[in-house]
Formats: sequence, C-alpha cells, structure tokens
Amino acid sequence: MLKILDCTIRDGGYYTNWDFEKSLVDQYIKSTNQLPIDYLEVGYRSISMKGYLGKYFYSPVYELENLKKLSNKKLVIILNEKDIRVEHLADLLGPVKGLIDMVRIAIDPEHLGRALILAEGIKKMEFEVGFNVMYMSKWSQYGDFINELKNVDGIADYFYMVDSYGGVYPADVINTINLVQSNTSCKLGFHGHNNLELALINTLTAIEHGVEIVDATILGMGRGAGNLKTELLLTALNAKEGLEVDFNALGTVVKSFDGLFEKYQWGTNLPYMISGSNSLPQKDVMDWVTTRFYSFNSIIRALQNQKDKVKDNEKLPVFDVENNISEVLIIGGGKTAVEHAQGLVEFIKSKPELVVIHASAKNAYHFKGLANKQVFCLVGSEGHRLEKVFENLGEFEGICILPPFPRKMGTYVPNSIKHKSYELASIDFTESHKDSHTAIALQSAIFLNATKVFVAGYDGYQDGTVSQKERDLTDENEFLFQNFIEKSSVLVSLTPSLYKNLTYDSIYSLIYG
Repeated sequence: MLKILDCTIRDGGYYTNWDFEKSLVDQYIKSTNQLPIDYLEVGYRSISMKGYLGKYFYSPVYELENLKKLSNKKLVIILNEKDIRVEHLADLLGPVKGLIDMVRIAIDPEHLGRALILAEGIKKMEFEVGFNVMYMSKWSQYGDFINELKNVDGIADYFYMVDSYGGVYPADVINTINLVQSNTSCKLGFHGHNNLELALINTLTAIEHGVEIVDATILGMGRGAGNLKTELLLTALNAKEGLEVDFNALGTVVKSFDGLFEKYQWGTNLPYMISGSNSLPQKDVMDWVTTRFYSFNSIIRALQNQKDKVKDNEKLPVFDVENNISEVLIIGGGKTAVEHAQGLVEFIKSKPELVVIHASAKNAYHFKGLANKQVFCLVGSEGHRLEKVFENLGEFEGICILPPFPRKMGTYVPNSIKHKSYELASIDFTESHKDSHTAIALQSAIFLNATKVFVAGYDGYQDGTVSQKERDLTDENEFLFQNFIEKSSVLVSLTPSLYKNLTYDSIYSLIYG
C-alpha cells in the first residue's frame, strides 16, 4: 500500500534556515493528524556546524519529544551522509530512540558504499532506514553505483530515487525504476523537484510503476524550485484513487503556510527551469534568485557557462590607476541618495578631484553630467540598468569596473562601452561576498588609493519591516564595511543610515552657499 511522507519542515528549512514559529509547527501537526499522510520528516539530526543553523537542523530531543506527543504520524529525521560517520550515531540517534521511527540518509551516489556502512549501524539501533540517493538524472555517470545496489537488500527499508535537479521526465522515471528493480528488491521511493513542473506527473508515474513511498511538502516548500505540493498529490489521489482526504484540514494547513510563501516566494522560474533541464546544481541558483539582485540574463549566462564547463565568456583589461586619489564617494541604491541628491551634487562639484563610485546604477541618473570622474560597478543586471539610465551610451563618460576574472555570473557589458570597461585584478580585503556590488565598490576605492572614503545611499533596514533578502543584504554589507575599515580606512556616511560600522557626518555640514 502506498505511503506518503511529508517533509515540509525539513526541506522547507532551506528557506527559513530551519527555524519555524511554534504556532505554525503546532498547526502543521494538528492538520496533518487528520490527513492520509504516513510519515512526517521533521528535520535533520546533525553534528555541530559553523554558523547559525536553526532548531530543525539539529532537532533537539526536547522538540522531538514535543512533536511525538502531538503527532499521530511516524516521525522521520534525515542525516547528511557527507557529514556523519558511524561513530556519531550513538550521540545523534541514541537519545531519540522511541521518538523517531525512520532515519533517512541523504546520499551522493559516489558514496553509496560508505552509506551502507552507516546504514548498518542505524539498522542495529532498530530504526527504519531510508536511502535518499541524489542526482537521479546522472546515475549512469557513477561507475559502479548500479552494481552496488544489490548490497542495499536487507539494510534499507526504502530506496529513494531523488530527482535533485528537477529535470527528469516520466520515461526517465520508468527507466530508472526498471534499472533499480533489476538490481535490488528493496522497496522504492520517489522524491521529485519541480523545476520543470513535472513533480506531480513524475510522482504519479512512479506510483503506477511500483514505487511504494513518495514525498511531498505543503505548497511545495523546499530547496530551490521546491517539491511536489502535498495538497496537489492528495487532491489527485482523491480523484484518481478515491483516497479519503479531509479538505478542511488540508485547506487549513495550506493557509497556515501562506505567510512564508509570500515572504520567500519559492517555486520554479526560468533559471530553475534551465538548471533542471541541464542537470545543474540548484544551490547557486537558489542563492542568486533569493539573496542576490541578479537579472535572469546574468543567471542564465552563468548556468550556460557551467553547462559548457567554461570559466567565463570574456576577459577584460585590468583596472589600473597611476595616481593616488585623495577622496572617493561611493553611492549605493538607497532612497537617501535621491532624497539628498542636490546636496550630494553640490558636495561633489566642490571637490573636482573626488571620484564617484556607483555601487549600483540605480541612482546614477541624479548624478549625470558632473565633471568628476565616475566609476560604475557592473555586477548582475547593472549593465542593463546603465542602458536605461544613459539613453545614449555613446555619450557615457564614466568607466565600468567588473569583478575579477573568472566571474561566477558571466559578463554583460553593453557593446558601446566595452572600451571603457575593466576588471579588478583581485578582491583582497574580504574572504566572503566577493561578487557583491559593495565589495566591488570598496575594492575599487582601495585600488584608487583613496585616503578618505565617503558613502551615501546605504540606508539599512528597520527591524520588523525587513524581508529575508533585505536582512541578508544588510548583514552582508555590514560584514564588508567592517572588513574594509579593519584593512583600509574609515567609511563616512553623508546621508542617514542604520549601518553600525559607518562613521557619520552630514552632507549639509560640508557644503556652503
């Protein structure tokens, strides 16, 4: 009989950093108690990792005890095989015996042999064992992987085919099922991603051809383009197989996740479709789409570079400066650069040797026509922004600076200004966020040998009104400011800002008349 596993809390954690409000989790448990779902995968159990990772990445015992009291489903946690060894099992799984029914293992096909050893240890602790074997569309590239499948018998209760890239078609599902069934008698599972919006048909195809357990998540919440929607699967099985579904409970749990969906907007889009079609990793795409302000053209160019296994599509002359520059003004994309534009223009005009660096071309329109040298940082969609700001780029008198070669996002420079475009030799004041607008601007100031660096239009965001994307950008800029100050000089903001690492002055105290 078909089993359904909902992994919303575990897979959805890629968007929330594995933190969910207690009221949401309580509603999720209450609703799923009334639905024909057999297993709930509620998080990872993990060894200590660097950086902040939330509650459901570690799944503390007290939380599992609470979930066990509330839920009438079998509870599941997952281990990342790349991080976990047999010697970790006593600490990770010993305390959760009686709370957890199944332990799944996320497995790179290249390390199936290593996972078998880990699974034997888990099986001895009397848990059900699930193998989540990733990169289904590339299994044929993994040498002895298929031959090793016979060793799964008697160790794994379920062998999952995971469409990590979201790019397989129903015929691929059938062929893979036949391949696996010819090498192991283990019960099969299927976990589909939705890059090409084929998660439902692929899952139904898997069920029709003998798969005995399938995954889904509420609203499809999950890494990258997300997964098969639990509500869609249950609705389809209700209509197709007569599966009894309490649609009031289903509607309630779906509605409870509306706020997270509005905030994170997971689901497929053009870059995810391309990455899925070409079996390219979703990790970078997720970062580019959710954290960066990259254009789709930039992302697609980067994906094409990955597909073609090339570093970049263009190398530019290295930015070089003969003379030291005494003062630089870096202009960001915040509203204060527009609100105080007239004062900033007067300040710039009073200092003919000052160089203006536009971290973003967003506000560049307000500074057109100045005699001062202007530098534009071309990252992401900035080349396209320049084309909008300067309707006739033939009259463009600035210079453009790009990240060092090779650029992760590829290169887009309008043809008419290629002769005015350069790349940085390196970014050496920071080890992180080297492809951001702010990093390029600050490194340009360093290469200009500026002795004084002003900033404007770096506003920051008030807590309570900030999205996750904005929060991440604020944290990133704060980190870069701190690194710059430690290795170069102070940064003086001439416009209002919430950034803690900036020194403040008023633009109006620096202009006269």
